[in-house]
Amino acid sequence: MDSQTSQASQAPQSTQPPHTFQVDLRGLVDLLSHHLYSSPKVYLRELLQNAVDAITARRAEQPDAPARVRLYADEGGLRVEDTGVGLTESDVHSLLATIGRSSKRAEGLQEARSGFLGQFGIGLLACFVVAERIRVVSRSARTPDALPVEWTAADDGSYVVRTLPADARSEPGTTVHLVARPGAADWLSADRVRSLARDFGSLLPYDVRVGDEPITELPAPWDRAYPSPATRRVALARHCHDLFGFTPLDSIDLDVPLAGIRGVAYVLPSAVSPAQRASHRVHLKGMLLTERAEQLLPDWAFFVRCVLDTDSLRPTASRESLYEDETLAAVREALGERIRSWLTGLAAGDPERLAAFLSVHYLGVKSLARHDREMLRTMLPWLPFETTDGRLSLEEFAQRHPVVHFTRTVEEYRQVAPIASAQGVGVVNGGYTYDSELVEALPSVRPGTVVAELDADTVTAHLDAVDPADELALSGFLGAARATLDPLGCDVVLRAFHPLSVPALHLDDRAARHEQARAEAEEGADDLWAGILGSLRGSAPRARLVLNHLNPLIRRIGSLGDPELIGTATESLYGQALLMAQRPLRPADSALLNRAFIGLLEWATHTDSPKDGSR
Repeated sequence: MDSQTSQASQAPQSTQPPHTFQVDLRGLVDLLSHHLYSSPKVYLRELLQNAVDAITARRAEQPDAPARVRLYADEGGLRVEDTGVGLTESDVHSLLATIGRSSKRAEGLQEARSGFLGQFGIGLLACFVVAERIRVVSRSARTPDALPVEWTAADDGSYVVRTLPADARSEPGTTVHLVARPGAADWLSADRVRSLARDFGSLLPYDVRVGDEPITELPAPWDRAYPSPATRRVALARHCHDLFGFTPLDSIDLDVPLAGIRGVAYVLPSAVSPAQRASHRVHLKGMLLTERAEQLLPDWAFFVRCVLDTDSLRPTASRESLYEDETLAAVREALGERIRSWLTGLAAGDPERLAAFLSVHYLGVKSLARHDREMLRTMLPWLPFETTDGRLSLEEFAQRHPVVHFTRTVEEYRQVAPIASAQGVGVVNGGYTYDSELVEALPSVRPGTVVAELDADTVTAHLDAVDPADELALSGFLGAARATLDPLGCDVVLRAFHPLSVPALHLDDRAARHEQARAEAEEGADDLWAGILGSLRGSAPRARLVLNHLNPLIRRIGSLGDPELIGTATESLYGQALLMAQRPLRPADSALLNRAFIGLLEWATHTDSPKDGSR
């Protein structure tokens, strides 16, 4: 230890008293309204929450205590009364006037804390978002002989506490009075208070009213008794329409007793993108926590919107979203299992409803089946795929074809589908989302199934070879055609295939396209990069233009003797084959199409003007 360190360790400790932080309440309210809370409307949730927690605390000691919350809106103000545990003067000083301290930490209540809604000690502070003055009158149920106490606070951070005569409040409980801030009176209007109270508190376990109008609607729609399953389905559909604005295809009960969860998931009536984040409504012990819970369900369950009540999930500090922890992960898995069970139940007992669901949301089920082999096995007879035999399930397609060929892109499928179908080769379009993964997983749930990716060589092998004598007779034509397309990295072959109406077929695969892209990059690179790219040249097959010897047009073109005209005709066939395959055109392809079109026009309009006037 050096001398400086030794001297520092021996220096006397400061005897000055510690300082405390000073809080600018106006600045803190601005922080709450603009950064912690999404909207000023949360002030009413805080009022309801404090009232419900106060009643919960009183009933923990007096189980038969009354449980009432009343809200009264008048001109520019709001009054909220509850029959809760109430406060003494010391409670007021330690709880209402200390930011960050929660009454749920009070002595004797820590063990019962899980029964409360509030956990963070922000409390009435949120009300300053809409109020310039808050007045609280309270009488304690724990200390019956204590006088009522009044706490009055302003948004500048000042407050006054005084005791009141015994008759100021005869029964235990609390009354909160709010006086609106300038410009915030609408938030305290009767209509707005009624709407917010119904939104936040419809599932609260106590008697909550705005004036004389009941707000709570218990039991929850999914827990009510109905005369029949059909009646229940209609009632839940009405509830979904009122809540989310759509009539669902079906409803799925979400009952996870171990996690304290009850609710329902509504199946969307129209398709949505898998990338779209679903928003769900979550109530915490009856109080609406959020309307935008995004992490509640697995990503694959994007086809449902759910509403539920829970007593196990943790809210964030703003109490407007869920805290990501192990409990939420377990709940997410359990809810996903409920939705999966609903799907397998439809497959086993209600194929018509399953077909109606899959016609809209097959993409979501495919997403699930990628990772769940049991789900893939269950859904195999139902999931639709685009194939050369029409729109079929993989099960039906595999029964028809000994080898299940598939393409990885839509472009490849469009290239080969007409030809493969005519040759009796079954092909599945694996270019859509998840399809190629599911086709490749087919042998794992259907043992003995052979799956193979379709490439240009496979297609060409299924096309009939031309008689050697016929091909020899066309050697001059084929040589000129190959010379024309060689700069484009494309070979020319002659085959006989159906349908007869197709004069030419453009075939390539990913390896050929990769080689083509490499060659184009090499051509445009400087000497250094050209050398590097040249060293990467592989033995990948080139694209090929397959000419149909059975097509009358090809026979006529093959009889041409003019090399220039053969070149123009070959370029035209190449361009037409690209367009038929719906492939994106490179600049070189577009230039070729333009050149071929102009060349054919010039040839069609060209005359030698001989003396007899013949062409």
